[in-house]
Amino acid sequence: MNNEQIRPLALGIVWRSDELLVFEARDRVTGETYYRPLGGGIEFGERSHEALRREFREELGAELASTRYLATTENIFTCNGERGHEIVLLYEATLANRSLYEQETFEVHEETETLTARWMPLHEFQGSGPPLYPDGLLQILANQGMIR
Repeated sequence: MNNEQIRPLALGIVWRSDELLVFEARDRVTGETYYRPLGGGIEFGERSHEALRREFREELGAELASTRYLATTENIFTCNGERGHEIVLLYEATLANRSLYEQETFEVHEETETLTARWMPLHEFQGSGPPLYPDGLLQILANQGMIR
């Protein structure tokens, strides 16, 4: 992350009733546990919705049945002691394989590590709950009428 480049991302907002599919990670410097929807970097020449589908295939081995653009947000942050800057395109998405909605946890395969994804009720991120990134995501979901 320390290359001082702005990184474009596409993230998928996948619902199971009032639960959001997120991965859990830990900041190695602060020890903070945080959550983020699945997705990842947009490659040069790739459209954001294509990147989202590719990332779900790579991370979960899952296809998306549908995607719908929601919003774009900017995220400037520090993680693992390094500053990052992202432009994040958010999409509401549905999983093609309906049986995945019955699964409670998933292995998410990143380049250098394997993380756990799970369905989490949105209310757990409100108030003093664990952070949900990118910053401002809860407000975006509220503005879209998606807080369930």
